Amino acid sequence: MPVPKRKLSRSRRDMRSANKGIDPQPANLCFEGSCNGTPKLPHQVCSVCGFYGGKKVLVTKTDRALKRSEVRAEAASRVKHAHPESESPDKEA
Repeated sequence: MPVPKRKLSRSRRDMRSANKGIDPQPANLCFEGSCNGTPKLPHQVCSVCGFYGGKKVLVTKTDRALKRSEVRAEAASRVKHAHPESESPDKEA
């Protein structure tokens, strides 16, 4: 097996590997859903609004928060209707 005759300097070694870097990907802007030009990677789902190709494909954190607040409001209204505020026995006397 061949063996190098001399040690490669750090400079020569690093120059050889300097051009193996990855080029930065171009950033696209998302104008779908509730986004107003949020940067996103091409061919990726927008992490802010959850849209890809004009369709909603991802449930975002804000979507979950809105759903949770609706469910809680509905539960509170059910409890309120099930137990109407009646006067306590102390106030009758």
